[in-house]
Amino acid sequence: MFWSSISLSPTAIASPPFPLTELFFPPLSPTPTLTAATFKLRSSSTCRFTKTDLTSQHEEPPPNPYPKQDETPQAAAAAAAAAEEETFQVLTAIHTQYNDILIVDTPQSRMLLLDSTHNVHSVLQKGDEKWTGSYWDEFVSLPPIVTEGPIAIYGLGGGTAAHLMLDVWPSLQLEGWEIDEILIDKAREYFGLSNLEKCNDVGGQLQVHIDDAFSHEQHRPSGYAGIIIDLFSDGKVLSQLQEVEIWLELSNRLMPGGRLMVNCGGVSESSLDGKVQLPSIDDIWMQNSTIKALAEAFPGQVNWKRMPESQGLNYLALTGPLPDLTSWSAMVPSCLSEAVKQWKPCRPFH
Repeated sequence: MFWSSISLSPTAIASPPFPLTELFFPPLSPTPTLTAATFKLRSSSTCRFTKTDLTSQHEEPPPNPYPKQDETPQAAAAAAAAAEEETFQVLTAIHTQYNDILIVDTPQSRMLLLDSTHNVHSVLQKGDEKWTGSYWDEFVSLPPIVTEGPIAIYGLGGGTAAHLMLDVWPSLQLEGWEIDEILIDKAREYFGLSNLEKCNDVGGQLQVHIDDAFSHEQHRPSGYAGIIIDLFSDGKVLSQLQEVEIWLELSNRLMPGGRLMVNCGGVSESSLDGKVQLPSIDDIWMQNSTIKALAEAFPGQVNWKRMPESQGLNYLALTGPLPDLTSWSAMVPSCLSEAVKQWKPCRPFH
């Protein structure tokens, strides 16, 4: 099942009485209509389209600061609203053993949406702006605080993190793990992944492994300097990542001084029923079951931060001692220099 370069305008997608996704996939669960105008960050994988995003926005569109002399305020508002509604193309939509894959192209970016949640798992920016304004940018801060050596990415997706990391640190040796071979084929075709697999002028490149990230068979015997973990299914962090034993196993894949950096998703469902009592703001990481498992596996050796609301409210975790934040800030790109100062150690359980 495959469609290529289907051009869809906002008016076209608003008219069907069924979700846009039903044009491509049979309904797996109740799914809201996709909209062209809004890609909102969420605390699961990152962002998703929803009908509510479009219909529940009551904010007035910003006025045009330079209206034409004969343009009424109403006409200016209508023009501003129309400008926000962009045409986009669905480049491909396909079922695989592991995913429902949907790749969407807009004038500003290209996005990879997966599974029935339609969360955005990868973004490729167009033009001069490479940064995503989401958790992928944070992964770029890992290389300066680990020993020299290869870095693995578990949950490669379309390669957003790999693109950013090799752009900033071109000599890196990256190894990306992704279980879905068809997804990798699409990432090579639509997200430039194959370009990263070629050795660049300073020796950096991405090696792609199509396998389960938890497989024991093909991982580097000498270990990794760092492992980035971004593993989701159906909009949730993989359940294995709430198990202490998994983290102990993954840490054995690190070189001495190596670190794990983890996208831990949002607030865990178990903390929403009022059972988790938080002594202070410094303990809100306890709302996330993945960080709790990490803190239990590595007492006193886990750090956390939470992305701002505008960037999805995802929790991130970093193992090892808290780096000197001033020094770390000076080593990363300027757009990340303040972001790395937000890391905090997980206080011991009481």
